[in-house]
Amino acid sequence: MDGRSTPVDCLTHRALARIADVPQGSTLVVAQLGQSLDGRIATPTGDSRYINRAAALDHLHHLRAAVDAVVVGVGTVIADDPQLTVRRVAGSNPARVVLDPRGRLPPDARCMTSPNARRLVVSGASVPRPAGVEEVVLPLAGGRLDPHAIIAALAARGMRRLLIEGGARTISAFLDAGCIDRLHLLVAPIIIGSGRAGLELAPIGPLSEALRPATDIYPLADGDILFDCDMRRRNGEASLVAETDARGLRPHG
Repeated sequence: MDGRSTPVDCLTHRALARIADVPQGSTLVVAQLGQSLDGRIATPTGDSRYINRAAALDHLHHLRAAVDAVVVGVGTVIADDPQLTVRRVAGSNPARVVLDPRGRLPPDARCMTSPNARRLVVSGASVPRPAGVEEVVLPLAGGRLDPHAIIAALAARGMRRLLIEGGARTISAFLDAGCIDRLHLLVAPIIIGSGRAGLELAPIGPLSEALRPATDIYPLADGDILFDCDMRRRNGEASLVAETDARGLRPHG
């Protein structure tokens, strides 16, 4: 970090302040997903670096710094080997949690071998883990971990503010279970045309069954757009939040 003012610093008191203030005894679960205009998160070959630009990446690191734990599925760890640390902005590293129902987590995964933050694996059965890694064993239902049980287990261990960072299947599972309080969707002005889709939820019938959360919209300075969706407020309106360029957002109109 060079100490510069990032394009999303001005959002801290808005989109991020909602995460910082969690009432005692409550939990807050926010999910973050970056995608293209046509809802893709990767090309058919799996290339996804980087769909979103610098301001969106800064925002992701602000989110990490604002929560107690960042949660990812084991598929994301196998595919990307992420560090899950706070690097682009100032802040402390959150605990790192990997959801690994069948014990597929590589022993040399970077997010589990670096000791600079608490490390946990949520699994369906106990298996050997790297030194210093805590294991949380939960029952499986249909070979899957229950999002409600995951949240409760982490809250019991002092982690009440959670960032579900990926992958798309994990975020979709938490959203389908009604476990997401806020969804931060970062859309880049790029059309991929094919490849992996973002959110994939259970099928619905009439359009009236679709999720329509109350949403604040933040145009970022370098072209990406942040949709801050309140998943607890359904059938809500969208509100454009525009600031001056000096504050990091492009003015509307």
